[in-house]
Amino acid sequence: SWWLWPLVAVCAADVYREEAERIMQDTPVIDGHNDLPWQLLTKFNNRLQDEAANLTTLASTHTNIPKLRAGLVGGQFWSAYVPCDTQNKDAVRRTLEQMDVVHRMCEMYPETFLCVTSSAGIRQAFQEGRVASLIGVEGGHSIDSSLGVLRVLYRLGMRYLTLTHSCNTPWADNWLVDTGSDEAQSQGLSEFGQRVLREMNRLGVMVDLAHVSVATMKAALQLSTAPVIFSHSSAYSLCAHRRNVPDDVLLLVNETGSLVMVNFYNDYVSCSRTANLSQVADHLDYIKKVAGAGAVGFGGDFDGVTRLPTGLEDVSKYPDLIAELLRRNWTEAEVRGALAENLLRVFEAVEQVRMGTQAAEEEPIPLEQLGTSCRMQYGYSDAPTLRRQPGALLASLAPLIFSLRLL
Repeated sequence: SWWLWPLVAVCAADVYREEAERIMQDTPVIDGHNDLPWQLLTKFNNRLQDEAANLTTLASTHTNIPKLRAGLVGGQFWSAYVPCDTQNKDAVRRTLEQMDVVHRMCEMYPETFLCVTSSAGIRQAFQEGRVASLIGVEGGHSIDSSLGVLRVLYRLGMRYLTLTHSCNTPWADNWLVDTGSDEAQSQGLSEFGQRVLREMNRLGVMVDLAHVSVATMKAALQLSTAPVIFSHSSAYSLCAHRRNVPDDVLLLVNETGSLVMVNFYNDYVSCSRTANLSQVADHLDYIKKVAGAGAVGFGGDFDGVTRLPTGLEDVSKYPDLIAELLRRNWTEAEVRGALAENLLRVFEAVEQVRMGTQAAEEEPIPLEQLGTSCRMQYGYSDAPTLRRQPGALLASLAPLIFSLRLL
C-alpha cells in the first residue's frame, strides 16, 4: 500500500487548506505592512486613474484586488513610506501624498476597501466583507522632528509610526547602528524621542519598532505605556540579520503584551537570496515559543521587497501559510490570534491608553539637534529677529511707491 502514501499526503494537505479557509472566512488576516502605495508612486506617480494602475488588473505587483480576495486579506496597514533622502527636505509633503494615495484607493474602490482608524472599524470591515485599510507611516523622519506634525498625521489617519527607517532621526537610532555602518546618536531614544513616544501613547498611535536599533527597541518597550508592534520583522535567532528581533527583546515583547508581525523577505527569513514558506512558518513557530502565541502576527512586506519565499509569491498565498501552521498543530485559537486577534488586542490596548491620557507634549526638539539649512527658526528664543532691516523694508515698499507715482 506504499503507493497510496502520496495520495494520503495530498488529501491531508487539502484538509489543512480547507480548514485554513474556514477559519479565515470569519477571521481574515490583518497584514501589518504592505508597500503598494510606494509602487503606485514609482510606477504611476500616484495617478490612480491611469488605466495601467487599475487595481483589479494590475499584474506587476504582489498586491491587487483579486490577489487580496484570494488571500482572504481582511485588514491591511498600507505603508506611507518616503525614503531617507527626504529627511530634512520634503519628507512631510511626500508622506502626505502617500497617505492621500491610500484615501483615494478607498474612494476609487469602495466595494473592496474601507478606510478605518480604529479596532472597531476593522471589525466593521470584516462584517461588510471589505478590506479594512489603515495607514502606517514608515519612518520617524516623516514627522520632521515635530510633535505638531505627529498630531496632524494622526488626525489624517496614521495609526502606527515606525520610529526610524534605515537612517537615524535626530531622536532615535536605526538598525544599521547595530551593524557598525551607522553611528549611535540617541543611545536608543533621546529626551525628545521619549516625548515623541509619550505623545504617540497619548494620541493612540501604535509604536512600530521595525527598522530600529536594539537599544531603541528596549528603550521603547520599557517606556511605552501601551503594547508596541514590530510591523515587519522576523526572529534574529533563525536569521542573524539586524532587521530581526533578538531573543532578549522577544522576552520583553512577551512581558509587555506586544506583537511581532513576521516579515517574508528572503534575506530576513533565511539570510540568503532564496527561502520557502516552511522557513517563514519556522519564524512564526519560534516567536510563538519564545514570546508566546499572543505575540505573533504577519507583516509580509509585499511590494516592498524584491525576493519572496517559494510558496509566498504574493498576497494570495496566505491560506497556504495558515494551512502549514495547522499542519504543525497550531490550535484554532492560536491561528485566529496570529491572523487578527493579536493585532486587535494590541490596537484596543493602545486605544485604552489614549482614553486615559491628558495633556499634549509641547516641548519642541532643541534647536541644536535640527539640521537648520532648510528650515527657518521661528519660535526658538535664539532665532533671528523677524523685524526687517531698514534697507530691506524700503526695498519691499519700492513697487508700491512706484505704482502710486503712476496714479
